[in-house]
Amino acid sequence: MLSAIARVFRTPDLRRKLLFTLGIIAIYRLGVFIPTPGVDYGNVQQCLAAGNTTGGLYQFVNLFSGGALLQVSIFALGIMPYITASIIVQLLRVVIPRFEELHKEGAAGQSTLTQYTRYLTIALGLLQATTLVSLARSGNLFQGCTLPIVPDDSLVNILLMIIVLTAGTGLIMWFGELVTERGVGNGMSMLIFVSIAAGFPSSMAAIASSQGWGVFAGVIAIGLVVVALVVFVEQSQRRVPVQYAKRMVGRRTVGGTSTYIPIKVNMAGVIPVIFASSMLALPSMLVQFNVRSDGTLPDWALWLQTHFSGSSPLYMVVYLLLVIFFTYFYVAITFNPTEVADNMKKYGGFIPGIRAGRPTAEYLQYVLSRITFPGSIYLGLIALTPLIAFVLINADQNFPFGGVSVLIMVGVGLETVKQINAQMQQRHYEGLLR
Repeated sequence: MLSAIARVFRTPDLRRKLLFTLGIIAIYRLGVFIPTPGVDYGNVQQCLAAGNTTGGLYQFVNLFSGGALLQVSIFALGIMPYITASIIVQLLRVVIPRFEELHKEGAAGQSTLTQYTRYLTIALGLLQATTLVSLARSGNLFQGCTLPIVPDDSLVNILLMIIVLTAGTGLIMWFGELVTERGVGNGMSMLIFVSIAAGFPSSMAAIASSQGWGVFAGVIAIGLVVVALVVFVEQSQRRVPVQYAKRMVGRRTVGGTSTYIPIKVNMAGVIPVIFASSMLALPSMLVQFNVRSDGTLPDWALWLQTHFSGSSPLYMVVYLLLVIFFTYFYVAITFNPTEVADNMKKYGGFIPGIRAGRPTAEYLQYVLSRITFPGSIYLGLIALTPLIAFVLINADQNFPFGGVSVLIMVGVGLETVKQINAQMQQRHYEGLLR
């Protein structure tokens, strides 16, 4: 392994890209600990040390920001506004025909969609920054903590905080695009990977200190099994064979080749888990906003608090069903069997034993629905891993080996290694790993 890393750094171009990526990551991690102007950083640390953290959606966003949200730093919003904007623009392709036309126009259309995503990211960043400042100002960001997070709640100071947080979102988006253009791997994915990986040492240390080294060793063993399962499933695919007929183009004969359509077991990636987590965070938000002045809750809010917590069987069942539903929903949006069948017919391609046109589309839909079911069950079980660990060993909700974290880390790690391996093969005819 060390020799493979040495070969990478002996390649000047690849070494420059890796060092540039590491430099951007270092700046990003530094910004996580720079407090937003107007925030009492000492009081924030005391609230965190006392364990006065708000769960639900805020804990979920805190995972993606690498802990910056609950630090109320300049990068508190993290990459979530960009992720949300990207998902919204992708879903709008189904609703707005113009977006679908831009998607089919190639590089020029993709550039326009990227610009729309940037504008929407800033707008969402502004909205989320306002929400975060309001929560910090009212004291609802840290439940049970009476220390003032924003001592000066004047209009000028509040506006300054909102502007700084929104600018932090824009800066993170720029960092991600720089890494994609000049570094190694997808920049946004790399920043998410770093944010999640930054929380692993503290999560494992908390398990070791509170549960003992026996449970710690058990968690490591479970983690290795989960990672191996994720790697196996993420690399699994159903290859649908495609044959292209020979045809004359001018005086040349083209076609006559055999290829395949790779349909992954998990085509939806991590998006269904994000959708389901966001949906199930809404009940906890409703509970927080309906606390009476004497600290009590209405009956309906008390029912939500009891049955929609991480340890509730109802919560786990609804979570699993939502993940399965959103998996089918997202796959139906991103993979269009009719469009694939039409493109194959246009270029003289066909699936052996299946007629071109509508029968091909129906066959692809059949294969897609069959392979999506185990993929959705797999996603649901991985998403439930932190909740099961929370019940069995009283672990934190952000149990490191499960849910969104392990899916993103394994996926980004595999993709980055593939890119480095491809660049090594271009230069030395030998990959990263022999």
